[in-house]
Amino acid sequence: MNIAVGCDHAGFVLKSAVTDYLGQRPGVELLDFGTHSEDRVDYPDVALEVGRAVSDGRAACGVLLCGTGIGMAIAANKIGGVRAAACNDVESARMAKAHNDLNVIALGGRVIGTGQVPDILEAWLSTPFEGDRHLVRINKIAAAETATLSAELSSGGRVVVFNHPLVQHKVGIIRDKDTSVKEFRELVQEIAGLMVYEITRNLPLTEVRVETPLAVTTARTLEGKKLAILPVLRAGLGMVDGILQLVPNAKVGHIGLYRDPETLLPVEYYCKLPQDIEEREIFVLDPMLATGGSAAAAISLVKGRGGQKISLVCLIAAPEGIARVHEEHPEVDIFIAALDSHLNDHGYIVPGLGDAGDRLFGTK
Repeated sequence: MNIAVGCDHAGFVLKSAVTDYLGQRPGVELLDFGTHSEDRVDYPDVALEVGRAVSDGRAACGVLLCGTGIGMAIAANKIGGVRAAACNDVESARMAKAHNDLNVIALGGRVIGTGQVPDILEAWLSTPFEGDRHLVRINKIAAAETATLSAELSSGGRVVVFNHPLVQHKVGIIRDKDTSVKEFRELVQEIAGLMVYEITRNLPLTEVRVETPLAVTTARTLEGKKLAILPVLRAGLGMVDGILQLVPNAKVGHIGLYRDPETLLPVEYYCKLPQDIEEREIFVLDPMLATGGSAAAAISLVKGRGGQKISLVCLIAAPEGIARVHEEHPEVDIFIAALDSHLNDHGYIVPGLGDAGDRLFGTK
């Protein structure tokens, strides 16, 4: 288990007690984010690095140290997925893990002594999370966190994150690297279907008269809204069937893009759209919204051919991708099943699920 550790100058002395204790625990590998002296540093710099390590899965949990632990906890909690608190006694550490599933503990070098460190860390690490009603509460916090970030990212069009338990359950399975190609493919279709069920909630209805085996009655039917689904090749294909199961009359177009190896810009190699695209409500399908370059280019292609009412439907997105799409197409609504932390140095979403195309078609 990797544990991230970081401190500022006020927590430097206490840090040695932390690393000594953790170094003796079997199976623990330490990720040391500094600082390495008592020279003055800004605690947010260290706290954010430790928080990111926990958020993106490089570390299972983290330990932060400053004067009181409070500043470090405040800073770390700005990273999505981090649950940090200052716990300068055994009971606080135990309860924070049991009820709050605390994944970053902050200690105060000016509040406790080095001799108290082992008992506090042991209480935190050895106490199991109780789940049940506490999990419900943590999920509400996570939903609020995602909604807040979505609102901040949206400069025009909406960013809608689907926090429905079924969607989140299935997203968790497709993230797992051991999920088979067959199961991955089926789950992507199911998630896409669940998402479009909600996306189309406000489609207009009109009344018609129908005759049941017992009587004539009034029923409701779709008003004739024309829909088009446009997968971005190749990974977007995996979402098509799940949507067509719910809206079988939707027209399907295809958009093919590749990245130029020199300019790194997306280049069109195929684009086939319904002839009446300007009359249709359009869903562009792109499972992974990473840098946003391909999605933004696909939307530009659709606009260039007359498309007007366009939404982007993705499984997982990074903030960088959302910002890019809304920079170029501020009016476009973006629907996603999960909003992740950031992109790594290779442009992959973290924690993400890897390459969606490879996992859909078994090509890696």
